[in-house]
Amino acid sequence: MLLVYTHKITPRLKYTFNHICKRILDVDVKYTSKVEDFIAHESIKMSYTKQALSSELFVRSHSLLFEQGLSDIDINVQSWEDTKGFFPTGEGSDLPYDIFAASFYLLSRYEEYLPHVRDEFGRFMAKESLAYTHRFLNQPIVDIWAYRLRDLLVKKFPKFKFKERRYNVRPVIDVPMAYFFKKKGLLRTIGGTLADIGRLRFRQLYQRYSVLMGFKRDPYDTFKWITTKQKQSKSKFVVLFLLGDYSTYDKNISPNKKEFVSLIKSVADYCEVGIKASYFALEDISILKKEKQKIESIINKDLCAIRHSFSKLNLPKSYRNLVELEIHNDYTMGYVDTLGFRAGTCTPFQFYDLDYEVQTPLQINPYQCMDFALLKYQSQLDKTEHLQKLIDQIKAVNGTFTPIFHNYTFSDSERWKGYRTLFNLILESEE
Repeated sequence: MLLVYTHKITPRLKYTFNHICKRILDVDVKYTSKVEDFIAHESIKMSYTKQALSSELFVRSHSLLFEQGLSDIDINVQSWEDTKGFFPTGEGSDLPYDIFAASFYLLSRYEEYLPHVRDEFGRFMAKESLAYTHRFLNQPIVDIWAYRLRDLLVKKFPKFKFKERRYNVRPVIDVPMAYFFKKKGLLRTIGGTLADIGRLRFRQLYQRYSVLMGFKRDPYDTFKWITTKQKQSKSKFVVLFLLGDYSTYDKNISPNKKEFVSLIKSVADYCEVGIKASYFALEDISILKKEKQKIESIINKDLCAIRHSFSKLNLPKSYRNLVELEIHNDYTMGYVDTLGFRAGTCTPFQFYDLDYEVQTPLQINPYQCMDFALLKYQSQLDKTEHLQKLIDQIKAVNGTFTPIFHNYTFSDSERWKGYRTLFNLILESEE
């Protein structure tokens, strides 16, 4: 057990140390403000305060973990070997940067509470982030810092044996529209037919009626392939279905249709099933509650996984709603158009509410790659190369790779050509 001496034990401090020490390094951690208890402790220990006590491992603390609320923080990001660091500690500290204060800044999404420019959907985008500006978005920097701390502890306490965690993959399949042609109802089918004719999309018109008459499989119906992959993989897939009402933003088929319900049940036999919350559920907890109840009535168990439409988050409200509805796993933390680590980590972490200064039960499962982010790379070789670099970064810290693909990504569409191969590359990376 690691004992941490500090002059003041705060919720922020416990939250951050628990993530770095317990979740990443898998070592139990306790805290004390009593010098005599610290001196008497015979296992690994460190001090996190303004002044070292004696010859223990010492990290001079920044004030961030002892503050409350938001403040205008001056951040100067500097190079640190092959990565970056901020909140310098000065002479005497065993680490040149306060990795705990810096980790809290990234994990709490402190910058997303501050004024920033949003896109047309009201999202915080990668270009607004500290990580993008200072070019460390492509690194799981919190995990890298944690391993540097571990290296120092190993040197200081060579008899202590750390556990080794294993790299793992947690694939997410997002299902905003289960079928492209099937089960849309008469009015939507007529509208689609007229649109095909008006835009001279005769190939699509032929495909539409081949599907509707049962001669061809719907292009978005890739669920047999997905469940086959699940049977072959040791990674547990998370499949998230959109059950919201039809709107400008959400165009799935009705969750009241028997075939759709049967599809969800059949997928739930093999994969973990959750919901893709509708666009309007983001702002209205009553809508979110109805969608939660709907999926629970279908799968006959409590909902444990959710993702918001368009990867949109309004902090802290979005996550407070999930806490209130007792939804325990979120998969929204990431960027739709950019590969990388939005919260600086590839280890699932708890949501910390900065307004209430409390750690919540909600586990945030950050994703590092969405299929749309790979579209910017023109060739299959480029896509594979960038994906492999991402995998290598996560493997280096034995983290969790959470990619998000859609059911239509695995279709025969020209746009998504080669994506089944990319998905296989991800699954094979765990072997």
